[in-house]
Amino acid sequence: MQNNTLLEAGNYSGNSNLFKEDTGQTLDQKYRKLLDIISSLGSAAVAFSGGVDSSFLCHAASAALGDNAIAVTIVSPMLPQSEITAAKEIAAKIGLKHILVEEMEIDEEVAANPKERCYFCKKIEFGGILDAAKQHGINAVLDGSNIDDLGDYRPGLKALEELCVVSPLRKAGLNKAEIRTLSKRFDLPTWDKPAFACLASRIPYGERIDREKLERIDKAEDRLRSAGFRQFRVRSHGDIARIEVSPEERPRFFNEQFLDDLSASFKSFGFLYVAFELEGYRMGSLNRILAKE
Repeated sequence: MQNNTLLEAGNYSGNSNLFKEDTGQTLDQKYRKLLDIISSLGSAAVAFSGGVDSSFLCHAASAALGDNAIAVTIVSPMLPQSEITAAKEIAAKIGLKHILVEEMEIDEEVAANPKERCYFCKKIEFGGILDAAKQHGINAVLDGSNIDDLGDYRPGLKALEELCVVSPLRKAGLNKAEIRTLSKRFDLPTWDKPAFACLASRIPYGERIDREKLERIDKAEDRLRSAGFRQFRVRSHGDIARIEVSPEERPRFFNEQFLDDLSASFKSFGFLYVAFELEGYRMGSLNRILAKE
């Protein structure tokens, strides 16, 4: 162990009843197992997007490895600027060395947007993270997938396996709710952050991805964010923007002035038509076509 300060940073040599009052011994054991897994690697680079899972993993890596852990963020058209800014702030809060790797070109296999797009994208992104890790004398790369990720179509997990990327949260048996609980206990600002996925996931399979589409999606989602919405997606179907918000946030759209203002904003970003998904936000909604097939 490089670091003995676990209660703030997660001191895993500390009190065995650390989580007993609120979450029971099971969560305590999972957290200890997570730190054991990471500690056994000696050094590690965390693939860091600024989301709930990777932020918590950065915290755990810092607790287990101290200065032998780093965070690496891929800066690409797939990641909104707001997420990059958030990642910088979170890494600074945790006290983890943070490396930014720019990959501004969209690879042809990714741009074609096949059903396996996530596989090709992860292969490229994690290849860049592995290179950055090796430049810093680190061989192990960690990703933040958890056991809930096994329940949806995730071709990117195959790429991680092929590249020998370690998934400590899955190995420790942690799900999203448990990660949020632990994140809150360790005062991470991401503990209640809404779920997020890369901007390419807003475009239906088979529809070509380019920077212009990604940029207008980013602007449209930033417009919803600035209006105070928490869980949302702007799905791009050609020139049509299809808005999804969490079911409990739908009543806010029953306002004519708001609808007019939002429509004008989206059209100024390049969309010709603006539609609203009646059932609200559903994770992985564009994967329904795969189930149908």
